Amino acid sequence: MRKRIKLKNPPPVVRYICFRSSLLMERWFEKRRKIRVLDIAYRQMTLALDTVNDLEKAVKAISVGKADSAEKTINRLFLIEEEIDNLRRRVFEELTKGSLPSRDREDIMHLVKRLDVMADHVKDSARNVLILIGYEIPGDLWDIYSQMSSDVVKCASTLRESLKKLSEDPSEARATSLKVEDFEKAVDERYLEAKAQLLKYGEKINPSILIILKDLAESMESVADSCADTADYVRILTVSFK
Repeated sequence: MRKRIKLKNPPPVVRYICFRSSLLMERWFEKRRKIRVLDIAYRQMTLALDTVNDLEKAVKAISVGKADSAEKTINRLFLIEEEIDNLRRRVFEELTKGSLPSRDREDIMHLVKRLDVMADHVKDSARNVLILIGYEIPGDLWDIYSQMSSDVVKCASTLRESLKKLSEDPSEARATSLKVEDFEKAVDERYLEAKAQLLKYGEKINPSILIILKDLAESMESVADSCADTADYVRILTVSFK
């Protein structure tokens, strides 16, 4: 049996190699944990986008009188929201493990929280659509809301692409995140159109319905705002991934 040789006072070069190896190993685990957390966050974003797609489908369905289809889609949206909540909790659990730098941990937490805020605004929008089922609303009003929902989908889709590229190509992730603001501006324009139409139909529509329509426009606009806020944190995270 070979005897192990113990060095009581290893040479400086040996100590340096051991220290260097330990440091590299620590950084490797740190990076892997960061990527794993972002993978979960990306899954959360994917599901959040599914709810945005469902919101668009519900708005388009109700705009052509397909109330049953709209209600079924919204119910599916609510189920997805529950899974999004579970993923958020998983991200926070992962962040409590390991030794991620506090700055990275805080940035990822802010990113996930903003994804959660976006999902909440989608849920609020869906609730408003659900309330409006069965009421007579002018077609040109629904056309604006339908176009607005499509722009919200583009906004969320672009955000998802930037998040996907975060661990693969930080520079491309940053460039893609900047495009989110362009779609957010398009949603803002639709929001102003919707408000103008609400004024136009102010005397022809029940005031209670007008309030719900106003809330719907605001919550959809808030979805786009949340996408833009989340994109800001994607850009912050690109710095630590370079």
